[in-house]
Amino acid sequence: MLTAETSDPFCLGDGEAERLLRGHPWHRFAVLGDSVAEGLTEPVDGYHPLAFPDRLRVELARHRPGLAHRNLGRRNLRAAEVLATQLGPALAFRPDLALVVCGANDAMRPGYEARADAVDATLTALVRPLQDAGATVVTVSLFVMPRYPRMPDWLGPAFSRRMALLGRRTTALAEALGTVHVDLATHPAIATGDVLTGADGLHGNGRSHAIAAAELIRRLSREIQGA
Repeated sequence: MLTAETSDPFCLGDGEAERLLRGHPWHRFAVLGDSVAEGLTEPVDGYHPLAFPDRLRVELARHRPGLAHRNLGRRNLRAAEVLATQLGPALAFRPDLALVVCGANDAMRPGYEARADAVDATLTALVRPLQDAGATVVTVSLFVMPRYPRMPDWLGPAFSRRMALLGRRTTALAEALGTVHVDLATHPAIATGDVLTGADGLHGNGRSHAIAAAELIRRLSREIQGA
């Protein structure tokens, strides 16, 4: 039992994930994206050690022991690089569930505002073919901290503003595309500040991944129930 996690009001309790995903229809799970998709995280005592994409895989496999899985995520990739290198292999894998997490490496750089439409178009070009091939596509707007004091100066003081813009645009795009979407950008856990980030001051730690996994599993449960 993960004591800190099961007592965390934003996480799932013992056995809750298994109950929420019971009867899920998915057999082939693909993950596309950047470092978040790849599973970059930092352990926190009392919380599950896996990043949320891998945590979701584990929980799905409880009900589908033969679940096929492929994680194509690679750190440092912008959305266009994810499209160029991962969509083809993902389609060849024939997933019926696909998690797409990217755009942060575009938004973190100055000038994102002028490129935002192009990033949206790239995300659309990732999502639509997966949907057309029959996959349920899951998208995520990542946690946005009010400030990132440990980030290098070249990122600029408007880093939080750009990340918040990405979150809003990803949520709007998800609605337009009809993805199964989880909006973490304004999650109440953000008020706990650095409790969510690892040593690099940017990527989420074990607690943030546990919260993200909880929100994904809750959202997929509603999808299973037809809500």
